[in-house]
Amino acid sequence: MPLLPRSKLRRFLLAAAGLFLLLAALAYLFPRQILCVDSGSAPLADAIVLLGGGQGDRPPRAAELYKGGFAPRIIVTGAGDITWNCQQLIAAGVPKEAIELEPNAKTTRENALFTMGLIRAQDARRDALGPMRNAPGVARVILVTSWYHSRRSLRTFQHYAPDIQFYSCPSYFGYDRSRWSRDGVTGYVRSEYIKLLGYWICYGVCPL
Repeated sequence: MPLLPRSKLRRFLLAAAGLFLLLAALAYLFPRQILCVDSGSAPLADAIVLLGGGQGDRPPRAAELYKGGFAPRIIVTGAGDITWNCQQLIAAGVPKEAIELEPNAKTTRENALFTMGLIRAQDARRDALGPMRNAPGVARVILVTSWYHSRRSLRTFQHYAPDIQFYSCPSYFGYDRSRWSRDGVTGYVRSEYIKLLGYWICYGVCPL
């Protein structure tokens, strides 16, 4: 394959550099518009999935949705802070019997894979009961995470469970840009772009 002439190669490199700078500028100027996905008023769902992480902002949002009657149970996923998140839900008024635990996930991808594995296993056991086999399985799930993590989490769950309808109802802690440094959000926002790209390249999870 013949090499490009130097002049064309130079123009190509300049165009690529310009595109990169444009994307970097957009990412810097509009992170909330790019990273945050909110499904709005979610319909009644079969379960709420609370993802681990954040700055303690996620359990109150999940409890709010549960007490609002949007779903009859909350699945808490994540190895690091699962006990603390469960305690926060109970303190917020969620009954213990409405909480299920998925304690092994250490990444967003594992959140999706392990949680959906738990749900699939429950559906299979329910179907095996015979008289209940015609009862509907899990069809609608509300995802609760921080606003800057909502795009990647929603796209990841959609990627690994395309047969289920997912809704994103994130927490807005640290959404105001003036609070980023004080609330420790700046680093999360910056790293999220890298993770979005990494999930696209490594796992085929398209962020769009």
